[in-house]
Amino acid sequence: MPHKPKSEFLEVMIARGFMADCTDIEGLDEALMEGILPGYIGFDATAPSLHVGSLIQIMMLRWLQKTGHKPLVLMGGGTTKIGDPSFRAEERPLLSEEQIAANIAGIRKVFDRYLTFGEGRRDALMLNNAEWLDNLNYLEFLRDIGRYFSVNRMLSFESVKSRLDREQSLSFLEFNYMILQAYDFLELYRRYGCRLQMGGSDQWGNIINGIDLIRRVEGVEAFGLTSPLLTTADGKKMGKSERGAIWLNPEMLSPYEFWQFWRNTADADVERFLKLYTELPIEECERLGRLQGSAINEAKIVLANEVTTLAHGAEAAAAAEATAREVFEKGGVGAELPTLELSPEEIGDGISVVQLFVRSGLVKSGKEAKRLIAEHGARLDDAPVTDPGLMLDAERLKTPVKLSAGRKRHALVRLAK
Repeated sequence: MPHKPKSEFLEVMIARGFMADCTDIEGLDEALMEGILPGYIGFDATAPSLHVGSLIQIMMLRWLQKTGHKPLVLMGGGTTKIGDPSFRAEERPLLSEEQIAANIAGIRKVFDRYLTFGEGRRDALMLNNAEWLDNLNYLEFLRDIGRYFSVNRMLSFESVKSRLDREQSLSFLEFNYMILQAYDFLELYRRYGCRLQMGGSDQWGNIINGIDLIRRVEGVEAFGLTSPLLTTADGKKMGKSERGAIWLNPEMLSPYEFWQFWRNTADADVERFLKLYTELPIEECERLGRLQGSAINEAKIVLANEVTTLAHGAEAAAAAEATAREVFEKGGVGAELPTLELSPEEIGDGISVVQLFVRSGLVKSGKEAKRLIAEHGARLDDAPVTDPGLMLDAERLKTPVKLSAGRKRHALVRLAK
């Protein structure tokens, strides 16, 4: 019989679909009932924002705090210098310390929306593993920590094995990553009493290493909990779209585009995404997920509003919905659409509509723009574009024009003020 949790946190994790595996669910349940349990998830600082693919982990930390425990956000200021090889075909590009610091500052803005930071017992902390990794003495580290790791076992982990089975290079630099991640868990236990590490199911081997290390060095039982690696109903990796990553920072993706991503959720994903990415009661998620036909569109709007409110605030969600209704239902322009501003110098004697589609980000290349026009999918102010050689001058762009690629993707172009 499956374990029926006593702790609110595990109850939420199971009921809402967050849990894929747990190293010792009964032991973790007891630890959660004993008092405030610090738990952490690590994030490497490879970009100035996280994207939707990380949102399930962010929500796990949010629920940890909402159910009375202490979330630790561990930024990989140290491990980003190496790169996690898990299920990757090649090494990550190495970043400078300045790039990593800038990325961490951008990622902090995301977490400020989801967690309450401070000095209180349940307040979240954002930590940087460079604090203890940057000054490690290599010989001491090998003697004190390295001796606990079996290379044979490390080679058996799926994240490494899959790379070797494909005869793809795995550098010694990357191979050390799993040792450093285990050491992170040990340090967080020593400094903050952290006994729980969470992450995606691709991190299972790394989490197990940390639990084993804490047990061998400190004689303490720690726990691991992983979430499923999500794909959408059509099999695509969560967090990606035809236009690229769905970033969580508004500087990298407008709240309207973020809202529209969720509004375009496949019918089959609505209930699951409501449970994972919103805080609506489960019964309401199930009711909305059961809607059929055109009624499911209202459920998608609820999903888009709830997720966008968490990420960007209620005002941004309301503005995005208003823009969507203006564009789709009334045929208007929509004030919150992504906007491309061009200077008179950029426009010159005129700029082609093909260039405008590329520059606005609606297509990736001129070839794709011409194909869109040939297939009757391109519109300018809701009128079909039939001539790829159409030119627009500065006078025409004094009033914003709306470009549309198909029915769902739109942008504004205007002359810079």
